[in-house]
Amino acid sequence: MKKRHFLSLAGAAGALLPTLPSQAQAASDEPVLLTVSGAVGKPNRGPLDKVIDQMMGKHGIEFSQATTFTASALAALPAVSIQPALEYDNKPHQLSGPLLTTVLQAAGVVLTPTRHIELRAVDGYNVALSVADIQARQMMVATRIDGRPMALGGLGPLWAVFDPAKLPALKGKPASEGFAKAPWGLYHIGVKAA
Repeated sequence: MKKRHFLSLAGAAGALLPTLPSQAQAASDEPVLLTVSGAVGKPNRGPLDKVIDQMMGKHGIEFSQATTFTASALAALPAVSIQPALEYDNKPHQLSGPLLTTVLQAAGVVLTPTRHIELRAVDGYNVALSVADIQARQMMVATRIDGRPMALGGLGPLWAVFDPAKLPALKGKPASEGFAKAPWGLYHIGVKAA
């Protein structure tokens, strides 16, 4: 086969293959910090890769498409701040980052109040909440604590969190109970079909 003919065939075959946004993401120098899978309307990557996505595989996560966020992508979303007293030292700390609902909307999720959302941390801790619960708590995806990025090995790099003192049902409860639905080390959000 002549080289020119081979190249034209290869080019034509490449044009027929679907271009997955995950290929563009893989070309980025910035690592993905958060994957939102399930009922997402703006996917930017293909299915779970059992070789590359080891932690998600070990946690039993499966998906055919997802939306991923890097630190820059999360920083580009409108941010809010809260100042809850943390259960670890009972002192107020400033946490900032986008609202969880803003992240979900950026992934193209329809925010139906009864839709179930699963928040998974790197240690496998999993919290299931409805969109209505998330909105009532004004949950955020914190990326910074006291003005500094949160580190992996601490509470970060992402923390799905809210201020328990602002929630009437949690007033007067122990701090550990207030933060039980706030997984730190967040890396995956599963969006259930409505």
